[in-house]
Amino acid sequence: MSDRPASKFQYRGHLRDTALPEMLYSIERFRVPGVIEATDGPVVKRVFLRDGYVIHAASNDRGDSLGEFLQRRGDVDRKGLARLSQRRAKSKKRFGELLIESGLMTPREVFAAIREQIEDVVWSLFYWSDGEVTFSIGEFRDADMIQIQLPVGRVIIEGIKRAPEAKPLLDRLGNKDTVLEPSFRPESLIELGLDRDEYALLRSVDGVRTLYELCSEGPLSPAENAKMLYAFRVLHLAGGPDPARAPLGRVKIQLRSQGDQFSA
Repeated sequence: MSDRPASKFQYRGHLRDTALPEMLYSIERFRVPGVIEATDGPVVKRVFLRDGYVIHAASNDRGDSLGEFLQRRGDVDRKGLARLSQRRAKSKKRFGELLIESGLMTPREVFAAIREQIEDVVWSLFYWSDGEVTFSIGEFRDADMIQIQLPVGRVIIEGIKRAPEAKPLLDRLGNKDTVLEPSFRPESLIELGLDRDEYALLRSVDGVRTLYELCSEGPLSPAENAKMLYAFRVLHLAGGPDPARAPLGRVKIQLRSQGDQFSA
């Protein structure tokens, strides 16, 4: 049985036209089980959703494998990875099983590593600026999955924070004089896990301050303020121009290695 759901309904989009966070929010609103499949050339990544949570992610990119992930973290060296890969080819056992059998990691450490590797696959999609995305609605086989529970709203925030550039996100909010209106309820914020500075920025959205003022005077750096404001808009915590519509103006933001600079 395939991991893909047997579904008659599919949502299709392209990252050139609609940003991934906006796609995720539209999908999350339905709170239905299904699989997001993102394709860019030969690379295919899947994110499995149920009840408003990301429960698993997978990729055919070798760089996303558990072994490569652990090597990047320094938990396994190249020689150790090669030995385990050879044993895996012979035994057909999962990489996690071999890590435990070899004594390199405890079961708890393996589970934590797999969880972080799954999250890493999800975050990597926020670096894509091109590629096709399909969401197929329907139940899927999950017996063989290591499952996590990540609220989609939190995924959107964390993914946006990891976006390589703030400017394209800021451009989707409007121009420097754009004013955002508060539109959140405190109880809706619990699963989002906003820290003190992020919550302070959200509270500063008052329907009076302009986008320029929010970014330049907020508690975070200008670039981080811009990213979070975009996240708030996508999640409808702050009202304003539809981010899916191309804005007429631009807010300039420059990222430099010695710090972030914001200018109108």
